[in-house]
Amino acid sequence: MNSTRTATAAMLAIGDELLSGRTKDKNIGQLADMLFLAGIDLKEVRIVGDEEAAIVEALNALRGRYDYVFTSGGIGPTHDDITADAVARAFGVSCIHDPLAMDLLAAMYARRDMEFNEARQRMARMPEGARHIENPVSTAPGFHIGNVYVMAGVPQVFTAMLGTVVPHLEGGRPMLSRSVASPFGEGDIGTPLAAIQKKHPETSIGSYPRFESGRFSTEIVIRSAEESPADAAERDIMAMIAEIAAAKAGI
Repeated sequence: MNSTRTATAAMLAIGDELLSGRTKDKNIGQLADMLFLAGIDLKEVRIVGDEEAAIVEALNALRGRYDYVFTSGGIGPTHDDITADAVARAFGVSCIHDPLAMDLLAAMYARRDMEFNEARQRMARMPEGARHIENPVSTAPGFHIGNVYVMAGVPQVFTAMLGTVVPHLEGGRPMLSRSVASPFGEGDIGTPLAAIQKKHPETSIGSYPRFESGRFSTEIVIRSAEESPADAAERDIMAMIAEIAAAKAGI
């Protein structure tokens, strides 16, 4: 990978329960936070149901466009956990019961005095040639093949798996982030903030509205690879807030 550019990533969240609203996704934010700290730019997120063709189509589109693709969901023991099959199909390889995964799970269920039945054996299935992603929470591994990293949908397990993956990825320069609290809503700051962003192209400036106690305010977040551009943008934002306050006070 060219070290002069920032690596890019996408996420594919899988599960009918996400689209129906029965489950509220928590993994997107966790992935975004961890990739940001690693200097990897999360560019796109898609959500698809438990349909193999839809997963294959989305996966092939994303893995050809971005450096890394992270999936969540669909690697459990039930009949609708079809992510391993879909990933194998996307890469044109067989989906097998991985021998090492079978050993890991068999030993874990033996320790728990539970039957390692056919349903539980499904959690050992992965594309032929894939490598394990360690699962320090519940043993059943995720896997990666090519630039695709396949992980569980349970937030605790997803986060744990992600923690074993991200430190080994080639990223870019980690970004700095700082926040400025504005007592004014986006309607007040929108135009001058756009001018500040244009003046400081080496930064990324986001505004996040809040409504509390009957009043609008805004959290302004500055992101930059270097301290000095962030400092300059922060000074201009503070001056903008002071000017708006003075104008409202009639000074």
